Amino acid sequence: MNVNWEGILPIEGVVILIEDDATLRPLMADILSEVGADVLAFETADDALTYMLEAHGDYPLVIVDETLPGQIQGIEFIGMAKGRWPSVAAILTSGYLIDPATLPPETIFLHKPWSLDDLVASVATLLQPGHPISKSAK
Repeated sequence: MNVNWEGILPIEGVVILIEDDATLRPLMADILSEVGADVLAFETADDALTYMLEAHGDYPLVIVDETLPGQIQGIEFIGMAKGRWPSVAAILTSGYLIDPATLPPETIFLHKPWSLDDLVASVATLLQPGHPISKSAK
């Protein structure tokens, strides 16, 4: 897979991806890897939060589906992550419409089905503000 974008800066730290759809999760991880991210993917926010708290890593970005199995849902997870790691950027995805007023600050909402370009542009918007990316002519 080639995402065909230019100007994407290196991503420092591990991107946490939480998606319960077994088809979409590896696809999203592949897209993020293509843009230079080290990705850890989880099926539940509960598992992701446990890992993050135990690993004490640097997490520049979390990408979370809203409706997940387990006790913690997407918006709640983002709030918890931002509480513990204030600089973490966040993307929330869902096939359902989400009231923008319920989103944590500085969170991008991607309504499913989003495009590969929507995901890449959202990552760049959050992680490299002021450094635009452009679609490659390849």
